[in-house]
Amino acid sequence: MTDPGAAFVEFDRVQKSYDGETLVVKDLNLQIAKGEFVTMLGPSGSGKTTCLMMLAGFETATHGEIKLGGVSINDIPPHKRGIGMVFQSYALFPHMTVGENLSFPLEVRGMGKSEREGKVKRALDMVQMGEFAARRPAQLSGGQQQRIALARALVFEPQVVLMDEPLGALDKQLREHMQFEIKHLHESLGITVVYVTHDQSEALTMSDRVAVFDDGRIQQLAAPADLYERPENSFVAQFIGENNKLPGTVVALDGDNSKTEGKIATVKLEDGATCEALAVKCGGPGSKTLVSIRPERVSVSSEPGPNSTTAQVLELIYLGDHIRCRLNVHGNDEFVVKVPNAAGHKHLVVGETTQITWDAEDARALDPQ
Repeated sequence: MTDPGAAFVEFDRVQKSYDGETLVVKDLNLQIAKGEFVTMLGPSGSGKTTCLMMLAGFETATHGEIKLGGVSINDIPPHKRGIGMVFQSYALFPHMTVGENLSFPLEVRGMGKSEREGKVKRALDMVQMGEFAARRPAQLSGGQQQRIALARALVFEPQVVLMDEPLGALDKQLREHMQFEIKHLHESLGITVVYVTHDQSEALTMSDRVAVFDDGRIQQLAAPADLYERPENSFVAQFIGENNKLPGTVVALDGDNSKTEGKIATVKLEDGATCEALAVKCGGPGSKTLVSIRPERVSVSSEPGPNSTTAQVLELIYLGDHIRCRLNVHGNDEFVVKVPNAAGHKHLVVGETTQITWDAEDARALDPQ
């Protein structure tokens, strides 16, 4: 989103400190459009959950302004912000039935009984739980409880729904199923969703855009494909997906050296060999860099090229549709290549030496770690 005037949720120079000294959120500027699904992704302690709690009103910003629909909500209490919330722990009232759990936020808002009943039925139907209104949470599975928690967040038709690690307590298969259910609900209802997770597959599957957090700052904000294919720094490259890294020094750039980004950099690696990579976040000749290459962008091939090199096969893991090959490449024992399990691809053997290659445009010269 490039038009600030279209911002529906906005963090404007927001900071947060719990002790008055250490900032856990540092000068955050983020704009989210109405109807957008934005995920805050990052490791524990990166500041993502604190941002969500400030938006919900459960934490107060130390500095800056949080706006909803162009209006500052810094001083508005949580229950008056018109925001729905879904937690990992579900937070359902155990002594209430499913219907009563959903009716409660409507009662708080002073809604009449007949209107409440209509909204509860619609919300339960949205999550395919219409037959469970009379049950209590303890009578439901984890996946069913999470559906009810989602329905409760939607029942009063909030402006924004916030989700804090909502699928973390579910098993892998159910978690993946719920990812698609939440995404489909978002698309059909057109609601604005701000989602927090440390699971990159969730973020890539569900989001319109992902904000990658580290050390209290957004390292990159982009669509899932851009994050994966075009990471802007070494942290994002390592955190999103599997990634091979080769440290080295820039020795040349194509053309003049006045501007580096978008040029092809020749990098001298630690073992003395050279390779070519797209210059993204590196300096001119003499500067340290980290060459980043995705495993699926590397080919086992004898075709000559600027990045052709020999590699020793250290480990092979069969994963059905592909073979995960761990190689020694330029002194790196953790270099991974994914070889499709299909006709026409070379069968590798542990201990043998093979030839690999990759295109310069598929490798990225980033900041050194």
